[in-house]
Amino acid sequence: MENCTHNCETCGANCPSRTAGNPGPQYSVPKDTTHIKKIIAVMSGKGGVGKSMVSASIAVELAKQGYLTAILDADITGPSIPKLFGLYGRPLGDENGIYPFKSDHYGVKIMSTNFLLENETQPVVWRGPVISGMVQQFYTEVYWEDVDYMIIDMPPGTGDVPITIFQSIPVDGIVIVTSPQELVSMIVSKAVNMANMLNKPILGAIENMSYFKCPDCGKEHEIFGPSHADEIESDFGIPVLARVPIDPSVAELSDKGKFEDVDASGWIKETVDALKGMITE
Repeated sequence: MENCTHNCETCGANCPSRTAGNPGPQYSVPKDTTHIKKIIAVMSGKGGVGKSMVSASIAVELAKQGYLTAILDADITGPSIPKLFGLYGRPLGDENGIYPFKSDHYGVKIMSTNFLLENETQPVVWRGPVISGMVQQFYTEVYWEDVDYMIIDMPPGTGDVPITIFQSIPVDGIVIVTSPQELVSMIVSKAVNMANMLNKPILGAIENMSYFKCPDCGKEHEIFGPSHADEIESDFGIPVLARVPIDPSVAELSDKGKFEDVDASGWIKETVDALKGMITE
């Protein structure tokens, strides 16, 4: 309508927006050949807590269990997923779209901005709308084909790109990654509030870099301070799926592009089994 204020609560007109039966979010549509069953977003209220490591760990464990798995690297300006898996170069494609890379051992399908750059160290100096558009294109223009679980490695914070993702991609649930520092409550609050505002279910939290276990004496040292896992559960009603230890071998294998060789058996299987149970219809 010509004089529409876009505020349906104060409007008495019978316009299509009011009579469409509240159809809900209008999600972007992937290619006809793409069939994605479940989508899990891994996010945090800040950077540097290990979202990419958690995303990669979940995807690899699911693939080990026989599921067709994919990672959509939505951290456009700071992509690290290709480095973890040792993947480089330009993706194949045609006039209608592009094909994702696949990891060497377990065939995890991966799409990231780094595959589209002349040099992996080239900065992505784009404004918010362009970055958001790229994420949507990764979802709609990549030949993902059949995927049981797609993991979205989110950018840090609660800005344009996370909003675009939650409004345009049918995310089934969110995993929040935290660290043990005192400011964790504020960080988790931001992520939780955003998820609630956009009506997205939070599956649980993962406390990364929770402790270091001495290889000599077996004692656990809380390098970054005491764990706040219990507070997360009590204050936000979110189950803590895992407390992930600091493991130098993870950094070493990640730097070598051999993340699929990481032994995360101490926490990842129970975490993944819990996630599967939460989003099974």
